[in-house]
Amino acid sequence: MIQVERLTKRYGNHFAIEDLSFTVEEGKIYGLLGPNGAGKSTTMNIITGYISATSGTVAVDGHDILEEPSAARACIGYLPEIPPLYMDMTPREYLNFAGELKGMKKAARKEQIQRVMDRTGITEMADRLIKHLSKGYKQRVGLAGALMGSPKVIILDEPTVGLDPAQVIGIRELIRDLGRTHTVILSSHILSEVQAVCDQVLIISAGHLAAQGTPEELSERLSGKSALNITALGDLEKVRSIVESVGQIGKILEAHEQNGETSLKVEIPAGRDLRAELSAALAGAGCPVTALATETLSLEDIFLQLTEGETAAGQPEAEKEPEANEQGEEKEE
Repeated sequence: MIQVERLTKRYGNHFAIEDLSFTVEEGKIYGLLGPNGAGKSTTMNIITGYISATSGTVAVDGHDILEEPSAARACIGYLPEIPPLYMDMTPREYLNFAGELKGMKKAARKEQIQRVMDRTGITEMADRLIKHLSKGYKQRVGLAGALMGSPKVIILDEPTVGLDPAQVIGIRELIRDLGRTHTVILSSHILSEVQAVCDQVLIISAGHLAAQGTPEELSERLSGKSALNITALGDLEKVRSIVESVGQIGKILEAHEQNGETSLKVEIPAGRDLRAELSAALAGAGCPVTALATETLSLEDIFLQLTEGETAAGQPEAEKEPEANEQGEEKEE
């Protein structure tokens, strides 16, 4: 659906992104992760045609963003971190305006306005002024605007920033629903959010693609070992001895005994499932297993591994990516 090849954006001597390549497949939710200044916003702005790249290409549904900008942009619905809303309009008026900008005919606009309002849960607020709506509803209005014109791709930049917990849950559920009918790219600093809603993760570090895959694939790729948590009836020395006798068991990472029950955390090779073998060995020695579970790297662990040292090696942490003005021209701070 989206093909990014060797994308580079330079501001003077600073590279916001450099030689960045990745593919976004149709019908999946992608999480775009990276520290501040890693190049996430620059990447999204180039994909949407908001700013131009120094070099490299972006194709959206087969349309090159430079050679066929109108066709490429028609495939994309974009919700910036701060939705570009007109506060003295009602949601209905704003969506009609958004549809007009996208070249939709009047009859088609009316039908689609009702459909996107129903889908984003703002129908009851349709005729209230946007300035009187909560931040959560304003975010939904912005998302409804991105859906006008039935784009194939929805790009969301930090869609839950500033929302209360109930609003965050609502927006996450809405994103999951959108993933059933659209390709979604979600930029977020909230790792649990990406892990909760995304099928694929793209991690950008210092302007480069550090990793791409499902959270599970990234965990397996980055860790040569995983861990197994075991709880069994019996004293510590006996349970430990039995576990250590099983082949391919690594070092004991944690061990403690309480009320006649022993809990161990042991290192095992990644991709190996030793649960059945361990369970049989412990049960055969009179130490029944009460809990046995494999532990993998969390998305937070992966993120920290891949971006470790970026601030020292790349741009300073406080430095922000250059913004763009309303005409799409970059400006330096």
